[in-house]
Amino acid sequence: MSNRIEDYALIGDMQTAALVARDGSVDWLCLPRFDSPAVFAGLLGTEENGYWKIAPLSGGHATRRRYRGDSLILESEWETPRGSVRVIDFMPPSDALIGAPTIVRIVEGISGHVPVRSEIRMRFHYGKVVPWVRRHTDGRTVAVAGPDAVWLQSEAEAYGRGMTTYADVTVGPGERHAFILNWWPSHVEAPLTTDAEATLEDTERFWSDWVDRCTYQGPWRDAVVRSLITLKALTYAPTGGIVAAPTTSLPEDVGGVRNWDYRYTWLRDAAMTLSALVRTGFLEEAKAWREWLLRAVAGDPENLQIMYGVGGERRLTEYEANWLPGYENSGPVRIGNAAAEQFQLDVYGEVVDALHHGRMAGMEGHDNAHQLQLRLMDFVGDHWRNPDEGIWEVRGPRRHFVHSKVMAWVAVDRTIKMMETDTLDGAGADERTLDQLRTVRDEIHREVCEYGYDAERNTFTQYYGSRELDAALLLIPQVGFLPADDKRVVGTIEAIQHELTEDGFVRRYPTHGDGIGLDGLPGDEGAFLACSFWLADDLAMIGRLDEARELFERLLALRNDLGLLAEEWDPRLQRQVGNFPQAFSHVPLIDTALRLTALWHQQQREAAVKAERRETATEAAEAAEAGGAAEPGTAERAHAAESGG
Repeated sequence: MSNRIEDYALIGDMQTAALVARDGSVDWLCLPRFDSPAVFAGLLGTEENGYWKIAPLSGGHATRRRYRGDSLILESEWETPRGSVRVIDFMPPSDALIGAPTIVRIVEGISGHVPVRSEIRMRFHYGKVVPWVRRHTDGRTVAVAGPDAVWLQSEAEAYGRGMTTYADVTVGPGERHAFILNWWPSHVEAPLTTDAEATLEDTERFWSDWVDRCTYQGPWRDAVVRSLITLKALTYAPTGGIVAAPTTSLPEDVGGVRNWDYRYTWLRDAAMTLSALVRTGFLEEAKAWREWLLRAVAGDPENLQIMYGVGGERRLTEYEANWLPGYENSGPVRIGNAAAEQFQLDVYGEVVDALHHGRMAGMEGHDNAHQLQLRLMDFVGDHWRNPDEGIWEVRGPRRHFVHSKVMAWVAVDRTIKMMETDTLDGAGADERTLDQLRTVRDEIHREVCEYGYDAERNTFTQYYGSRELDAALLLIPQVGFLPADDKRVVGTIEAIQHELTEDGFVRRYPTHGDGIGLDGLPGDEGAFLACSFWLADDLAMIGRLDEARELFERLLALRNDLGLLAEEWDPRLQRQVGNFPQAFSHVPLIDTALRLTALWHQQQREAAVKAERRETATEAAEAAEAGGAAEPGTAERAHAAESGG
């Protein structure tokens, strides 16, 4: 398929998600879950691998498109020689334990009389399996392959040609015609039909009610709300798990091999997502994720995985779908993710920090969560000195990554805070345990500052003894490992800004083109958007607020017309790359907006205080000059104002 990554829109129901292109084609949809095989896989291949297009017969891209208010209801409009038409696409949210994902597509005439065609080619198992398609007795079209069935409901007459199902309608002003696609188990009787208009009203109400819970009211509210909606759409409602992205193998390097399956729940990504949600008013999602975490880890915290399936599954075997050429021939297409077997020490810090944010935001305590946290600390205490694969999941040798050690420090630090303040059974302050944890915290801090810092260059490095930089080091001041004004922190920020940026945007770490780099892979990649947001945060923290705001605004300008971000930005190709939309990009967008808003309010308060002081000083001076009697204490207040007191 020929659409750029940023040409796609997201619709979803908190069980799975679809990508809709500007030309009206649904090119990616996995059923019935995010991590199920795709029934439309044209995104990673050709039309032969499955798609569903609804558009005017005259073709072309939509003239304009938008989400309806603060919702995930997509409206795409075409201006044609015969008139104008709108297609409304959405998936009704479902919290059912066993849901039946549904796509509703309503064709609405705006002006003139416009011929519109629906063409659908269903290909199960990532575009490989051709289903048995037949007409049901109730007039619906049903496609069956193994355990899965897809039902197509429409009043338009369907007809088949070239292994594709078509239906044609002509709509005039105000006329609406609905096409509805349902997934359903193939061995179960036919699902009930869907009322498109009633479902549309319910879906709009759902999103309106959900967004009303948002507590952020700053200058970037539209961008923050759109990112929050995107994160909510990446939540698997039946369990509370959160996927990193709804896609697999969208390349970080177009034409290269850096293609990974992101349709799983990374503890790191989910923890960061929950931290953003709780700080914007969404505690229910945090509670659901905490319950998911307890189920996934179960009684085996010593073997904590870095990622799981959305239901908590542990086995995520990776293989290559060699029948798919890949997005713009970027192969291989990978299904599953072998990184699930890696050891990443930093994950313990992110999980514990997320639980900490939940408690700070008012989420009630939970004995089992506290006990889990204490058992995780037993593991960290025994293993923090071990090398790991690190935050970037390198497929090369394990190393002593500085960021991993810093996050181990975070895990211990937040647990100490929990034990000092909480009174739940087994979580209270046992002084012996507290002393042990404080000793570990101090040891980690001392070792990182000794072996992870290059005094000659005044910067922390990627791993012990290296000279390479790593953008994850930007998190050092944000997690409280060192204050922002520490010279080592400032030196690290400036080194990364000088050596790891391209066109002002930040790369994760150096890559080596045709050679094999630290990560064990050939090729390059784009600027990592999360790291670029982290740089904006750090610039604000060290007092370079104008520079931080400028970078933040530049990053916001990289979003597509619907406010969505992939994982990376390629400065050379000037386009988004990587899986899309990416939670790990939208979370730091929210974080940076919150930080900049807080600093902006602080500046406003300080400016108001200074203005009041100037006014007081002026009044006192005028009273003294006039020789009149000033209010009691006026002279003292004027003196204090002038001296900054």
